[in-house]
Amino acid sequence: MPVSPAALTHASDLADFVAASPSSYHAAEEVARRLQEAGFARLDETDAWPTQAGGRFVVVRDGAAIGWVVPSDATAITPVHVLGAHTDSPGLKLKPKPTTGSHGWLQAAVEVYGGPLLNSWLDRELRLAGRLALADGRVVLAATGPLLRLPQLAIHLDRSANEGLALDKQTGTQPVWGLGDAASADILGELAAAAGVDASEIRGYDAVVADAARGAVFGKDDAFFASGRLDDLASVHAGVVALIEASESPTSGVIPVLAAFDHEELGSASRSGAAGPFLEDVLVRLYASFGADAIHQRRALAASWHLSSDVGHSVHPNFAHKHDPVVQPLLGSGPILKINANQRYATDAVGAAAWAGWCESAGVGYQEFVSNNAVPCGSTIGPITATRLGIRTVDIGIPILSMHSARELAGVSDLHDLSRVARAFFAG
Repeated sequence: MPVSPAALTHASDLADFVAASPSSYHAAEEVARRLQEAGFARLDETDAWPTQAGGRFVVVRDGAAIGWVVPSDATAITPVHVLGAHTDSPGLKLKPKPTTGSHGWLQAAVEVYGGPLLNSWLDRELRLAGRLALADGRVVLAATGPLLRLPQLAIHLDRSANEGLALDKQTGTQPVWGLGDAASADILGELAAAAGVDASEIRGYDAVVADAARGAVFGKDDAFFASGRLDDLASVHAGVVALIEASESPTSGVIPVLAAFDHEELGSASRSGAAGPFLEDVLVRLYASFGADAIHQRRALAASWHLSSDVGHSVHPNFAHKHDPVVQPLLGSGPILKINANQRYATDAVGAAAWAGWCESAGVGYQEFVSNNAVPCGSTIGPITATRLGIRTVDIGIPILSMHSARELAGVSDLHDLSRVARAFFAG
């Protein structure tokens, strides 16, 4: 059946969000921009923070952002409801001395970031995006338009390509971006020009490659949505939408929090990752503003919840044997509850029951996900945050195909339904 107009509107807004977020740094700033536009006050970690109850706030640390809404009656033991997600995606990252080339071609020296499907980066127009640290101490965001391409070798020159194409991570992943002599070219100059700064002022950079194509709705009854970086901007965007809605009618008795972390694809061990101190730093300062001591904070966290939202696998029609033979979530059939006996996901029976309640409150059906025993599953931020803070955690998300591809595939209705459940979660 056709998806709802509200779901189509949500998908279109997600396409805007992804286009504005080609790197984790852009994503964190886009989260902050949208929340500030909705009336949230942006805080700086080096400043003193408000000490009274009530208010809406957001703080950015590198490629991560945390936003929260404080009800006017919040106390030192009011629990938090944290929706966790991540801003980074697998792909290619610019190396030092990035301008290279051979045989008249200009190329970009890149390093593999995380675990991308390398072949999916072939033969598509690509952007370069990230942050530039300048000599005067400023840090600016920069993003080009379509600039690069990773061209595949023609079938005439590799007759075995359709029998199994494997890219060498060093020699097979260096995209072209122009013609000429690398000695007189500078790809950082392209980024600098995009940011409106002088390339000679660049002292450091973190820049990644991103798909230049806009997200698109397609398929019978507009069922599908394809885009780069759905893992995990689909969850970040759903959380932003839900948090803004929650801020318009704050619920007594719970503090809704959106935590969008960086570096999940690398294991989350960084100052802006889920294994780092960012969320704890924010929560300590939040509870301190109510006069909470260490015991109050522990009491509050013991009553708190964390929904760790990340994508999971839809059953693939051409490779169904790779999935569990019974539990087979499908695009368009609702968000997923992620379960793993070895704690790769943090969901337990109590969390599953709570998730069912939030879905019921939102009027959304859900599915379960578990891996085929012979195909080990990945993990995500849920177990990490549960271990760091002791907050009861439930791992959830949406089913997709082509996970870790340069362009992934989701169900339009699932994207909207995830945001609806997030809104119910934020309400308590």
